[in-house]
Amino acid sequence: MPSNKSVSDAPITQFINCRILRDHKLQREDLWVREGRILDPEKLFFDEQGYADKHVDCEGSIIAPGFIDVQINGGYGIDFSQASEDVNGGVSFVAKKILEHGVTSFCPTLVTSPPAIYHKVSLLSLLRLLYCLVDANGLLFTVLPQINVHNGGQHGAGVLGFHLEGPFISVEKKGAHPEQYLRTFQSGGIKDLMEAYGSLENVAMVTLAPELASSQSVVRELSQRGITVSLGHSVANLSQAEEAVQNGASFITHLFNAMLPFHHRDPGIVGLLTSDQIPAGRAVYYGMIADGIHTNPAALRIAHRAHPSGLVLVTDAITAMGLPPGRHTLGQQVIEIQGLHAYVAGTKTLCGSIATMDMCVRHFKQASGCSVEEALEAASLHPAQLLGISNKKGNLDYGSDADLVLLDDGLNVNATYISGEEVWRKGP
Repeated sequence: MPSNKSVSDAPITQFINCRILRDHKLQREDLWVREGRILDPEKLFFDEQGYADKHVDCEGSIIAPGFIDVQINGGYGIDFSQASEDVNGGVSFVAKKILEHGVTSFCPTLVTSPPAIYHKVSLLSLLRLLYCLVDANGLLFTVLPQINVHNGGQHGAGVLGFHLEGPFISVEKKGAHPEQYLRTFQSGGIKDLMEAYGSLENVAMVTLAPELASSQSVVRELSQRGITVSLGHSVANLSQAEEAVQNGASFITHLFNAMLPFHHRDPGIVGLLTSDQIPAGRAVYYGMIADGIHTNPAALRIAHRAHPSGLVLVTDAITAMGLPPGRHTLGQQVIEIQGLHAYVAGTKTLCGSIATMDMCVRHFKQASGCSVEEALEAASLHPAQLLGISNKKGNLDYGSDADLVLLDDGLNVNATYISGEEVWRKGP
């Protein structure tokens, strides 16, 4: 412990024999942690005359910031969009399981769902829910579970807030979203949003189609409330997408998927990657499902080379992640797993992935030819910047949360730490 007890009596952990990702490069130096945050060793040594109480030998591992998944629909048999008597239990179960894939924080993602799902929910269960969505006839549409934003720990990865994907999206690019439950902004914007969501508490991100009438006022309102607005499931042209960014939108949901294909006369939403209409000081980020299925490696390389600092790896994982091939559910759709593909049953419409975040990191590096550092930052720094939390997550800067993932040179996860405490380790 530090000899200067006025600073802190908390124990200090020193990670040794490691390469840490800092300032966009791997550096061979130790990492110091106290009270869940990363320490500046110079201040520790010279100001406090402190020393480590515990040493962790990383055996040559890479230490990267913990991965952050901003689009994950469920996994291991759990579907976040399905009504349940124990929604907290389902989210917690997935939160615990994804630790082995290096994920230390995530945004549970809800897709569009139908009214009948809540006709069987008891009053007690409803009282445990944060709010309900209401359809045009006043029927119960779906619910957002009362899952509070919280840090991770031994119980599992932390929840950064919900990602609400729909129902304000394009019919033409609905993907796996049930068409009969999609909505437009019939009342002029924010009123429709509040009728749909009831509350925006614990919401981190909303995906919408910017070509919908009155959508721009919704983009402004959400952005002013600190909620990330993402453009997706859309047939927007470039000017509509640029207007949305000028009004506060900052993300593109699973680039190339569920949007107009790139065209040289009007590149659509894809054109935001190189647009000259992005306001000064602002950045546009884009999600990539780097599972080798949703995006051809050549398309992935085009996106990365056009705008490397905006690429955010997402899994878009569904309930079947971690489960064997066969039929499972996603919201109210029956989906079928065939190999590494997840389809709406009876079709060839992709409906999410069964990839894990560490798989995406490895595939992204292999397919794009990017550096190890770039691959790791696409799963950590970039999503943290997107959500406005890079002052504490997504990096190994002094004072940041000590959410860490230890990896071998093949980018396989060896161990995961949250707030400097080990929460998962690969068995012998």
